[in-house]
Amino acid sequence: MQRRTLLTTAAAAVAMPAIARAQAAWPTKTIRFICPFAPGGGTDTTSRLISDQLARSLGQTVVVENKSGAGGNIGTTEIARAAPDGYTIGLISVASHTLNPMLYSKLTYDADKDIVAISRVALLANLLGVSPKLPVANVAELIALCKKEPGKYAFASSGPGSSLHLSGELFKAMAGVDIVHVPYKGAGPAYPDLMSGTVHMMFANISSMLGQVRGGKIKGLAVTSAERSKAAPELPTIAETVPGYVATSWYGVGAPAGTPEPIVAKIEAALGEALAKPEIIERFTGDLGMDMPPAGRKGLREFIEQDRRLWTPAVKASGVKFE
Repeated sequence: MQRRTLLTTAAAAVAMPAIARAQAAWPTKTIRFICPFAPGGGTDTTSRLISDQLARSLGQTVVVENKSGAGGNIGTTEIARAAPDGYTIGLISVASHTLNPMLYSKLTYDADKDIVAISRVALLANLLGVSPKLPVANVAELIALCKKEPGKYAFASSGPGSSLHLSGELFKAMAGVDIVHVPYKGAGPAYPDLMSGTVHMMFANISSMLGQVRGGKIKGLAVTSAERSKAAPELPTIAETVPGYVATSWYGVGAPAGTPEPIVAKIEAALGEALAKPEIIERFTGDLGMDMPPAGRKGLREFIEQDRRLWTPAVKASGVKFE
């Protein structure tokens, strides 16, 4: 009886589909991590930090590939259309899962059906920074300057429809100022023009701008969150001058729909392990000014639905709609 059981077990193991064995061994080669935005911004910094930690946890190289353009749609579409084998994952965000589904009448991906949202990794405010050459020291002075000469001053963003763009559009509507939007192919390429005064102001993720502010290259005026940032409590909120103004962002990690559950679970566990490390907590919350939500899939779907409701006023205020 015992011999018969052993033979049956052995036969079942031999008959196991190759894909199941591959899943058990995953990962056995380099993993691509798609960042849907240009190098130099907060999304890029976060992607590289997360990829480095995933590589340590999973024991395989994780390579970041920047696929920018169309408000993050190009890179997000690449994630959605990749083979669901665990070897292509990427950054999801307020752009891919909250804003673009509201802004675009036709998207080349379905955020809810084509991508498995595995975990949030950070919550963050945007930061309003101005050129050192602009003669203002706070939000009230900026508003007064813009009202004095309507249409003269311009704000940069990482692209049309991005959270940075919509933060500016919401500011225009609520502060009653006429400022011109100048889109760039990512936040990184906009910084030299902001520092030189070619553009006058920019709303950027706090993780990418805070270092520039502390280095004296940009004047930081205020954050877009409802409360002051724990990482930079000296910076007021825009809401302290413009009551009711709130516009926040988030980053996460996703994989193509159909990625086997054992692989998704491994990625989820690796992210949870990485985000619990003291050095990562210090880097994210201390250096980059980001808050860290609970890791994993639990509650993530509800969060995304709530985030879409919160951003609806900004989208309406912008009047932006893309085909």
